[in-house]
Amino acid sequence: MKIYHSIDLFQPVPNPVVSVGTFDGVHLGHQQIFTTMAEEARKCGGETVVVTFYPHPRLVIHPDSKNLRFINTQERKYEILSRCNIDHLVIIPFTREFSNLSGAEFVKRFLVDKIRTHKLIVGYDHHFGKDRLGGYNDLKGLGTIHGFEVLEVPARIIDGLPVSSTKIRNALNDGDISLANSLLGYYYSISGKVVHGKRIGRTIGFPTANIEIEDHYKLISAIGVYACKVDYHGISYKGMGNIGYRPTIDAGELTIEVNIFDFDEEIYGDRIIIYFIERIRDEVRFENLAALREQLIIDRGKVIEILR
Repeated sequence: MKIYHSIDLFQPVPNPVVSVGTFDGVHLGHQQIFTTMAEEARKCGGETVVVTFYPHPRLVIHPDSKNLRFINTQERKYEILSRCNIDHLVIIPFTREFSNLSGAEFVKRFLVDKIRTHKLIVGYDHHFGKDRLGGYNDLKGLGTIHGFEVLEVPARIIDGLPVSSTKIRNALNDGDISLANSLLGYYYSISGKVVHGKRIGRTIGFPTANIEIEDHYKLISAIGVYACKVDYHGISYKGMGNIGYRPTIDAGELTIEVNIFDFDEEIYGDRIIIYFIERIRDEVRFENLAALREQLIIDRGKVIEILR
């Protein structure tokens, strides 16, 4: 996948099959769009082009909002997109000026003049232009004017409900990691640099790697204990993760830490990725460290069984 951080860097390709969106979750609904794009590109001898925006439009339009959180970091989003049969990723800088473009102006200046769109593939709930006033019928009309075809991909239905980023965010906030993963089509993850903690876990036989979050806007799943997998330098390990305030120890700031099974290396300053597989319990306060250790032994057994 070729990545362009400006529309001016993009060079015309044969019969571009295009989709536009923020694609925060790159979830199963988005993936259905990308699969359709690849199929249409094969039919017409074209290449697939995904257009997205940075920073996320909400950060520009609602800069004072304190509750903005996104399922994936930009880096993680691009990584997942690269596995979705996409030939070209065009990242348009999203500014106040850009946000004021009407739908018709955006289509003409970017999709027609710059990309020379042959087919435009959109999701069932796609909106575009200033205040997101443009919809599918508007795109059909613009396609007729400018000579490109518009295809609408229906919702991806799981358990009777359409997949959406909102449902995934709600599932993560509720700690329903299994549901979130099923809607994403891959494991929810958090990545970061390993930093020094208080090393108390080591004293009870459960040393942990504490990570520093790379992106302030990253959505963190609900507090609790999780069955995890950990990627360190491309090698996958099993582990038991915790998101919470460590009430038995200090009830301080929110921490994200993981006890990596069968692993004993000093990795401070290195980057790891924690993949969250299943949430096994809430975080609770124990009377002392001995009681905490007893519970962690039980938790470890559950995690081993889940990851088996």
